[in-house]
Amino acid sequence: MPDGGVRAVFFDLDGTLADTAPDLGGALNELLAEVGRPQLDMAVLRPHVSAGTRGMLGIGFGLTPDHADYPALAQRFLELYAARLCVGTRLFDGMAELLAELERRGIRWGVVTNKPARFTEPLMDCLLLTQRMAAIVSGDSAPKPKPAPDTLLLACEKAGVPPGLTLYVGDDLRDIQAAHAAGMRAIAASWGYLGDGLPIAEWGADATIAAPLELLNIL
Repeated sequence: MPDGGVRAVFFDLDGTLADTAPDLGGALNELLAEVGRPQLDMAVLRPHVSAGTRGMLGIGFGLTPDHADYPALAQRFLELYAARLCVGTRLFDGMAELLAELERRGIRWGVVTNKPARFTEPLMDCLLLTQRMAAIVSGDSAPKPKPAPDTLLLACEKAGVPPGLTLYVGDDLRDIQAAHAAGMRAIAASWGYLGDGLPIAEWGADATIAAPLELLNIL
């Protein structure tokens, strides 16, 4: 059995596995330019990236999904994002080495994200990760996305591992909530986007790590 009884590690995508802010933020800035609004600095955008379209339109336009203008802006934002899905997106420093070490130890790994599959799957292909993964589960792959446990439990089913022998790594409170609801140990990734809500120290994670390779100290 792999080290420490851990048989699988699943990662959130945006802000944990990969830095997708350049492309999500770039798509928002393209949209802002189209409607004649000033573009926003990436430092302003980064904390909102993990919330996807809702986060981007929230910071860019001050809109929530119940606003009348939201659906049309969301559709256009996603069109722009699809066109630049993997222009600036890269794995976080140390993540490639971590994934290689997990494989060396015989620990399965995959991605569980709230990102829709029409973006998740081509992005994994672009990053040359698809064939290496035990599971790719998107927000629309199960009845309820995170913070519900549905997608994490589906990932365990796909990978053939029990939740109790699985770690989930994420950079958002809902990642921790979903992992605990699924019966997994939850690891908070402090290199991620973190949002602008409850401080990471108050998320209730089983551990917090500041860089991907620190995960090896937990296995």
